[in-house]
Amino acid sequence: MNSTILEVALGALIAIILTIGTEYLRKPKLSLRIAPPEDRAYQGRVAKHARFLGIEVSNAPLPRIARWMMRNAALQCHGYITFHHLDGQNVFGRSMPVRWSSAPEPIPMILTLGHQQILITDPARFTLSPRVDIYPGESERLDVAAKFDEDEFCYGWSNESYFSTPHWRNPNWELPPGRYLVKVVVVSAGEKCTGIFRLINLELPLPHDKVYG
Repeated sequence: MNSTILEVALGALIAIILTIGTEYLRKPKLSLRIAPPEDRAYQGRVAKHARFLGIEVSNAPLPRIARWMMRNAALQCHGYITFHHLDGQNVFGRSMPVRWSSAPEPIPMILTLGHQQILITDPARFTLSPRVDIYPGESERLDVAAKFDEDEFCYGWSNESYFSTPHWRNPNWELPPGRYLVKVVVVSAGEKCTGIFRLINLELPLPHDKVYG
């Protein structure tokens, strides 16, 4: 009798451990890395040329041994960015919501009827903190900063940049030439992934600086 009870208890314990282990494996596993810079040319916009720096957020697939299962998607990913001096002090004293590069630009569409122009807005585009789902084996890019034309300053880049005065060059996120630490935090369904990177708004690069030409 005691042996039977022990076997049942042991079996239940093993089942619980396997269930917990399986659910742990299936949790989203996010990672952050520097994405290649994006250079863009514009016509009829507030800048002719722009360079965007960003971070790639990936959700790793399961190891080969566990490919019979599927890792969960990282749902409703959102986050924030803080800029710091090299001593760790927050440059602006606040955080900036991330902007996903795949998100549509939060600008109204213009429809011309006769001699009148009508602005059509999509509320989904105008959120300051857009969200994306990242499935296992896939990645999404988020923007960090942008630099325009021959400007010396660069600017933190988010949906706020489309509503700033002047447009794009948001004075609330203006970064003079120098070196900064950038802390990126991405949150999904209670999970949090954090990375710290260095941003160099070029003066002269040091020998070990990673500079994209």
